[in-house]
Amino acid sequence: MQTIKEYIHTNQSRFLEELFGLIRIPSVSSVSEHKEDMTRAASYLANELKKAGADISAVYSTSGHPVVFGKKIIDPYKPTVLVYGHYDVMPVDPVELWNSDPFEPVIRDGKIIARGSADDKGQLFMQVKAFEYLLASDLLPCNIKFMIEGEEEMGSPALASWCQENKELLSADLILVSDTSMIGINTPSITVGLRGLAYMEIEVTGPDKDLHSGLYGGAVANPANILAKIIASLHDENNRITIPGFYDDVEILSAEERADMARAPFNIKEYQQKIKIKNSWGEAGYSVSERTSIRPTLDVNGIWGGYIGEGSKTVLPSKASAKISMRLVPNQDPDKTAELFAKHIESISPDTVSVKVIAHHGGFPYVSPVDSRAYNAASKAYETTFGKKPIPVRSGGSIPIISTFEKVLGIKSLLMGFGLDTDLAHSPNENYHLECFNKGIETIVWFYRYFAGDLSEDIK
Repeated sequence: MQTIKEYIHTNQSRFLEELFGLIRIPSVSSVSEHKEDMTRAASYLANELKKAGADISAVYSTSGHPVVFGKKIIDPYKPTVLVYGHYDVMPVDPVELWNSDPFEPVIRDGKIIARGSADDKGQLFMQVKAFEYLLASDLLPCNIKFMIEGEEEMGSPALASWCQENKELLSADLILVSDTSMIGINTPSITVGLRGLAYMEIEVTGPDKDLHSGLYGGAVANPANILAKIIASLHDENNRITIPGFYDDVEILSAEERADMARAPFNIKEYQQKIKIKNSWGEAGYSVSERTSIRPTLDVNGIWGGYIGEGSKTVLPSKASAKISMRLVPNQDPDKTAELFAKHIESISPDTVSVKVIAHHGGFPYVSPVDSRAYNAASKAYETTFGKKPIPVRSGGSIPIISTFEKVLGIKSLLMGFGLDTDLAHSPNENYHLECFNKGIETIVWFYRYFAGDLSEDIK
């Protein structure tokens, strides 16, 4: 019988070609022209689960994009793990910044370069291949189910109701997720916290049409100018968010907890050099690591208005808009935050323009326990693969549906991610290290064996 390392080595080319087949499907959930691609991606995954050995593998309709469900039940009295992932990806814009076709994966410098390679098709495929190995080697120690959605990148609007309707189908002891990152390729970590999200849009309207900026400028309020003022006012001189009530529910960590977090390796100079900035920025009184994990934020994700084409066109725009995301920490409610945001924007908007605030989507923060059997099994699995214990960390990112799972299904989640902060997820030239892909498969295999076996023994 082959070991997991041998199995990965023997089947590496096949694994990659199967993954590349999924990546080549442009499953951009937020763009309507890719609706058929979403169905194709779901069908492709259902077929991969069937090939891997699932007893049941099916595509379920939802009010949005389809959900893929699969399962292998070896013994109803054994533990059941529900694997969650997503097959949808972010848009590729700006496409001109890609060094190769975003949907034609290439391997360069030991990395798979393509949209979705890391987020989340590559990481999801690790779960499928670990499942395949355990079945092929007759080593599967527990029951496994898969729930793979197509709307994570747009806030999972259809999944909560689908889960509510299919609670019995999804019954499990644990939800396992590979959609997060590690501290480094040789520094494993387990994500134990995710920030929540409130995603908003501001639309400022002035005159009913674009006007000549020479004839009307100085007499008619410019929506772009007003929008810029509004945005600039949302942070004070200490880079704290100025929305009244915004911090009222924010969880405050103790000095001991902050000191424990500071044990994670971090080099500020390397951080700045890696993303080509001279200095970091953020809320006074907190480190860079704290600003991106335990503190809430407000950022402009897109801003537009007026003429942005080549050359010049002297107009006073009729409209200007911005999309803004707020990352939330434990105890913050996305709906309440959205209301506070809208109320504040309306209160500071001048009567020379009309302002519309739109709430798009959001999700609650999530904190995972570090004293559970699942966490201990994951920690031992990482140690088996990497040769060192993983560090528990809180991520700055959001997976809004995770907190919903606990509310709707009553199941805790474990976040075993193998990405890196250099993967450029959501950006041009997204990439995923082959080493992370392979170590991820191996670690997941050990997790199942430790989770369903005796944690006090070395089953290796």
